[in-house]
Amino acid sequence: MRHILPLTLLLAAPAQACETALLLAIDVSGSIDRGEYMLQISGLHDALRDPEIAEILIRDQVALSVMQWSGTNRQSMVMPWQRILSPDALNRFATTAQTLPRAFDGSDTAVGDAVTYALQQFAQVSDCKRHIIDISGDGPENAGTNVARARTAATTQGVQINAIAIEDMGLSAPTTSFYKNWVITRDAFVMTARGLDDYPRTLRAKILRELIKPTG
Repeated sequence: MRHILPLTLLLAAPAQACETALLLAIDVSGSIDRGEYMLQISGLHDALRDPEIAEILIRDQVALSVMQWSGTNRQSMVMPWQRILSPDALNRFATTAQTLPRAFDGSDTAVGDAVTYALQQFAQVSDCKRHIIDISGDGPENAGTNVARARTAATTQGVQINAIAIEDMGLSAPTTSFYKNWVITRDAFVMTARGLDDYPRTLRAKILRELIKPTG
């Protein structure tokens, strides 16, 4: 027989500490067409609904948020911070992510501005032990604040920046090299998606890697 705790006990139970605050920063610059945008948000939905990821999100009471970014002064928190405290909370977040309207169209790629804007959001989740920006992009910076300065600010603030580099099919990897050399922080990582079709698989692997507590 299943036992259900009285509501008063549930409300009195001490909240667990938030392990990770994870901000997902999605590229919606001019090089991302409508189909590619839809693939990104559906990939995010599927990753959040993955059983292994879902278990960690709820267990560690992870704080999630989503921003979209493109050119200079074009950044938007499309999903504010949400503590994932239950399966219902996760389902609501994933469902909303799947139907997100696109915030910007036809603009440049201001990676430094995106990182700077993302850093300002972590004051709202200061109790979380780890702060991570998960940024995706399909090209190097061509506008806005220099991303190297933004990376220095992230390091000073104790925020880790990881990246998904979306590359064309083939062997060349200019976007991966850009993110590796100029964007990610020390001890962070870049994962490469070969075309947008590979993005959902890469995003799942990346989020899982980010949520696993570091050892040593």
